[in-house]
Amino acid sequence: MRLVRAAMIEQFNTFFTGQPLWVQSLIGLVLLALAALAVNWLLKKVILRLAAPFLDTRTMTADKAAARLSTVLPLLIISRGVPYVPNLPDEVVFAIVNVARACIVLSVAMAVSKGLDYVNELYNRQPQAKNKPIKGYVQVLKIGVYCAATILGIAVLIEESPLLLLSGLGAMAAVLLLVFKDTILSLVASVQLSSNDMLRVGDWIEMPSMNADGDVVDIALHTVKVQNFDKTITTIPTYKLIAESYKNWRGMREAGGRRIKRSLPIDQNSIRFLTDEEVNSLRRFRLLSDYLDEKDAELKAWNERELAGDTNPVNARRFTNIGMLRAYIVAYLKAHKRLTGKMTTLVRQLEPTPQGLPLQVYCFTGTTQWADYEGIQSDLFDHLIAILPEFDLRLFQEPSGLDLKSLSGRDA
Repeated sequence: MRLVRAAMIEQFNTFFTGQPLWVQSLIGLVLLALAALAVNWLLKKVILRLAAPFLDTRTMTADKAAARLSTVLPLLIISRGVPYVPNLPDEVVFAIVNVARACIVLSVAMAVSKGLDYVNELYNRQPQAKNKPIKGYVQVLKIGVYCAATILGIAVLIEESPLLLLSGLGAMAAVLLLVFKDTILSLVASVQLSSNDMLRVGDWIEMPSMNADGDVVDIALHTVKVQNFDKTITTIPTYKLIAESYKNWRGMREAGGRRIKRSLPIDQNSIRFLTDEEVNSLRRFRLLSDYLDEKDAELKAWNERELAGDTNPVNARRFTNIGMLRAYIVAYLKAHKRLTGKMTTLVRQLEPTPQGLPLQVYCFTGTTQWADYEGIQSDLFDHLIAILPEFDLRLFQEPSGLDLKSLSGRDA
C-alpha cells in the first residue's frame, strides 16, 4: 500500500514539477472532491432516477432511504483517496479519513431510519394497522439505530474499539435511565396499549385531566395526538393513558347505538288519579290501546278479589296520570323507527327532588352519528314535552321574573 502511494505521489510530483507543495496538495484535494461530487451526482441524478419506476411510487420514503445510502460511496472515495493526496500532513489525513468514516456510519444510520419509516408505511396499508399501530416500536428501533451509530462514530473518530466505549457506559446506566425515563415509560405504555387493544387511531376518547375530547389522530412512542371537536390538538404523553383513566367511545360505535338518558322533571302537584271518563278519553291514543285493555283487566281482577264488596275508591287500585304517561312513553319509544329495540329501553321514576319528580327516559338510537343523534333526541323530547298536557301533567320549572310579576299583579 505504501509503495503504491509512493509511486502515485512520485508521478504526481513529476506532472506538477515546479509547483509549490501546498499547490500540489490543494490540486489533489480539489480533484478528489470533484471525483466524489461526480459520483454523488451520477448516483442521485442518473441511477436513482432510472431506478425510480422500480421503487414504490406511492411514497417518497423508499427514494429518500436509497438517497441516504448512496451518500456512502462518495464518502468512501474520500476516505480511500485522501491518503494519495501528496504533501498532506499525517494529522490532516488521519482527521479527514476518520471524519469521512464517521459520516459513512451516520449515512448508513439515516438510511436505516428511512427504511424503518418505509416499513411503517407499508404496514399502515394493511387492514390490521388501524387496530395495532407499530409506529411506537419503529421509533424505539430508530433510537437504537442512532445510539449504535453514535457509539460507532465516536469509536471511528478516536480509532478505538466500540466495546471499550460500551464498557464505560455501565457507570452511566443510572444517568441514562434518568435521561430516558419518559422514553422507557412510553415504550411500556405503547406495548400495553397495543397488546390490550386499548387505543386505536380514529377512536373518540375523553380525558378531562388533559382537556382532551375528540378523535385520536396519531399514536407515537412519546405522545398521542387527539383532535378535539373544536379542531384544536391536544398532545397527551403516552404513559398518561396507562397511569390515568379516560373514556373510549369505541364500544358505542361498534355497538351501533348511542344512549339517550335524560329526565323530564314532573311537577308533583300535577300527579293524581284518573276518573273513568278520563281513562276512556285516553283510549283515543292508539299506542295506549293494548296497555289500557291489559291494565284495566288487571285492576278489575285485583279490586274484585281484594275489596270484597268495599266500594270506597280510596281502597281500590286506579289509573294515575303519571303511570299512563309512563306507559305511553314506553310504547312511543318501541314504535319509534329511529330507536333500536336491540338494547335496553325503559322509562323509570327517580327519587323525588325539590325540583320535581324526575321521569327518566333510557333508550338507544339506531345511529352513532353525532348530528343524527342530537336530532333524534331533540325530536323525541319535543314530542314528550308537548304531550304532557294531554295527561294533565306539568313540567317543573323554577319561578322566573315573569312568574313573580304575574303573582304580584294578581295579589294587587
